[in-house]
Amino acid sequence: MTVTPAPGVLLVLDGWGHAPAGPANAITRAHTPVLDSLVAKYPTSYAHASGEAVGLLPGTVGNSEIGHMVIGSGRPLAYDSLLVQHAIEDGSLRQHSTLSDTLTRLASDDRALHVIGLASDGQIHAHVEHLQELLAIAASHRVPRVWIHAITDGRDVADQTAPTYLRRIEQIAAQAGTGRVATVSGRGYALDKSGDLDLTRPVTEAIADGAGRRAENAAAAAAAPRGDVWVEPAVLADAAVVDGDGILFTNFRSDRIQQLADHLLDHLAGTGRSVTPLSLAVYDTRADIPALVQRADASGGLADELERHGLLSVRIAEKEKFEHVTYYVNGRNDRKRSTEEHVQITGDVPADYIARPEMNLDTVTDAVVAAAARDEVSLVVANLANIDVVGHTGDADATVRATEVTDAAVERIRAAAQAAGRWLLLVGDHGNAEEMAKPGPDGTPRPYGGHTTNPVPVIVVPAPGAVLPEALPGDATLADIAPTILTLLGRPSGSAMTGRPLV
Repeated sequence: MTVTPAPGVLLVLDGWGHAPAGPANAITRAHTPVLDSLVAKYPTSYAHASGEAVGLLPGTVGNSEIGHMVIGSGRPLAYDSLLVQHAIEDGSLRQHSTLSDTLTRLASDDRALHVIGLASDGQIHAHVEHLQELLAIAASHRVPRVWIHAITDGRDVADQTAPTYLRRIEQIAAQAGTGRVATVSGRGYALDKSGDLDLTRPVTEAIADGAGRRAENAAAAAAAPRGDVWVEPAVLADAAVVDGDGILFTNFRSDRIQQLADHLLDHLAGTGRSVTPLSLAVYDTRADIPALVQRADASGGLADELERHGLLSVRIAEKEKFEHVTYYVNGRNDRKRSTEEHVQITGDVPADYIARPEMNLDTVTDAVVAAAARDEVSLVVANLANIDVVGHTGDADATVRATEVTDAAVERIRAAAQAAGRWLLLVGDHGNAEEMAKPGPDGTPRPYGGHTTNPVPVIVVPAPGAVLPEALPGDATLADIAPTILTLLGRPSGSAMTGRPLV
């Protein structure tokens, strides 16, 4: 079947996963007449968006970063978590000269290693089991003191599980014969990326200076009425950073850790302390932090092909997801192409995702409708963030409302695309809102705001007059999205792409 080229709209419904209906499925609980009608009327598939299909370890939940990267690259990309795991398994991390030289110096100078990272096995930002190898390597180099600065999760894993993960860290340290938890901080403080230094500062002061509330042990430190995300930074040991110490950041995703990393290193430099920083994976920080594992090459994707063909794209999203439709879709490349326009939506009202699950969706939709009406624009790329961002609160009722306002926005965008002679491709980047509860340690279902391994819907609404197959292939993955877009635009898939067009 030959596809008649036409301009289009790529609409990413963030956190839009597919699963059977049930009380924990906010998607099916919501009243979504528009999405329901699109699924019934137009070619639809359910694409793999997790695990090996996108470049993650088998069984690993998808996430927005790898989701948008694979959507943009047209091929699975070995994600940082997978590359770190390979470096552990093949022994290359243990033999890494930069790490070995740093640990050797710390041992000879009687200096400490400070290990900072998320204490969970969610595998989106970090994996607590990586500490086994890292502490074993530190012990083999006879580093005299290893201080662990644990960040509690409650988002990528079920809430109220922080004590379990902190006990696991203590077990790993005991087995390695080195390592002690020095501070505990919730990710709401430690992994803020909004620029709110009032959140970051107490974490920095706890790690760098040993300042803040004191706790007798990790379990006491993690007790928090607001849940694991908002554990107030606590100090368990006299482990302030001194001149000459080493710092190793163990998160493998940059966006959430970089604010803390920069602030901490700025604070240390400003107080006259010179340290040796390292990170497991590459960070987009102001500070120069050598990475032990490099990134996969994501070039040759959708952005490069659009630029090569001189096709103008407009990228639109709220602040929370703006880098996903720019930096991540472009293969973690911050170069703004000459064929791109960027429209970041911000609001005047402080974010309260439970009270205002609509966020700034009306403004996002207005921008998409306006861009779709412009003849010179070949492709509009937009992210509707509500389902995912509100889903992360763990509040199922608010997520139902977020899904319903998203449904209404989709109708406005669909109508605008049709009026402008455009096709519309809707896709989720990972699952989330379709699974709003998970069993806790005692087996009782607990609110869950994390991602899932469920597939994501893909719907292609053809341009007016165009004819498409009645159904899309059933074994789709996110790697097929870029080739499909290029086909709908009348262009060949890029040579680096291994995905196939779905139409």
